[in-house]
Amino acid sequence: MKVKTIDDVYVGQKEEFSKTISENDVYLFAGITADYAPHHINEEFAKTTVYGRRLVHGMLTASLPSACTSKIVSPGAVSMGHEFRFLKPVFIGDTITAIAEVIEINQEKKRVKIRTYCTNQNGDLVLDGTTLQYMKV
Repeated sequence: MKVKTIDDVYVGQKEEFSKTISENDVYLFAGITADYAPHHINEEFAKTTVYGRRLVHGMLTASLPSACTSKIVSPGAVSMGHEFRFLKPVFIGDTITAIAEVIEINQEKKRVKIRTYCTNQNGDLVLDGTTLQYMKV
């Protein structure tokens, strides 16, 4: 497997990944993270909330762009951090498209800044953020 370098990456480079979030995905994520908040896993409780149905964990949604980011910079990069905002709720059954797009390259510091965002099946922006990747090689 060829290790990627900063020279393999270019501004405007983009990757996408789509996934329909299932009830099982939410239960598995709850188990992995020990986040059993009832608005995620309890249908009856969720009916009493402002949204009236179960929400997908925000961090589950926030993790989806990593599938795209890794296609751009891996193997060969190390994440230096992520910043993001949740803009709209994501519900079980929603189809989320995660997108990662290179927006800045710093050759001297070997850093790549990537915009990471997610849209739902209606095209609504549900998450927007960036990640900074260090291309050590």
